[in-house]
Amino acid sequence: MKFEPALNKAILIKRYKRFLADVILEDGTTTTIHVANTGAMTGCAQPGDVVWYSTSNNPKRKYPFSWELTQTKAEHFICVNTIRANALAEQAINDGIIGELTGYDTLAREVKYGNENSRIDIMLSDGENPDAFIEVKSVTLLQDGQGYFPDAVTTRGQKHLRELMSIAQSGQRAILLFTVLHTGIKSVHAAAHIDPKYAALLTQAKEAGVEVLSYCADINSRFIELSSNSVPE
Repeated sequence: MKFEPALNKAILIKRYKRFLADVILEDGTTTTIHVANTGAMTGCAQPGDVVWYSTSNNPKRKYPFSWELTQTKAEHFICVNTIRANALAEQAINDGIIGELTGYDTLAREVKYGNENSRIDIMLSDGENPDAFIEVKSVTLLQDGQGYFPDAVTTRGQKHLRELMSIAQSGQRAILLFTVLHTGIKSVHAAAHIDPKYAALLTQAKEAGVEVLSYCADINSRFIELSSNSVPE
């Protein structure tokens, strides 16, 4: 996925109110940009980090700039726009990058399912084999050389695990796909020190037949895409 139009660079001053950040543009002016990320963004928003942002041509937007990537002082690239995760997963599936998810004819997004009023990120079907229900999660938390999910307590994520367990028990394929959007992360673990309930549910989900996949991304200021390199969970 190529960034079009090209991203521009700024320096982060601070992130606040979850959806806003102040940055210094290359011409030295200060402005506020939009942050499409509801998470804690731990380690992804350090003052002085490089911010790569996109520009909207929608005249109705109050903040035309959107934070896409962080380039850390350790030269790691992190995709902080969580909206990108589903699109990257869809592209990788269509391109045959995720070997475990090949062989399907139809891909649908945001399909209603489950007992808790949920929508599955991606559903694959071919009319013959069991459907594949895929929940996509973005992994950006790096601590002590290890990648973790989640970066904050997630009741929504807990609900998704319960829904996936029900799908697996019904005979369909239930898949949790971790998209690793931090170039410094080489493996992913459940963040039991942050959300012990999620970690326990993830263990239960695996035992119930939920498939857990992890794929890392190649990221720079020009493009981002999931690679064929899986990251052990």
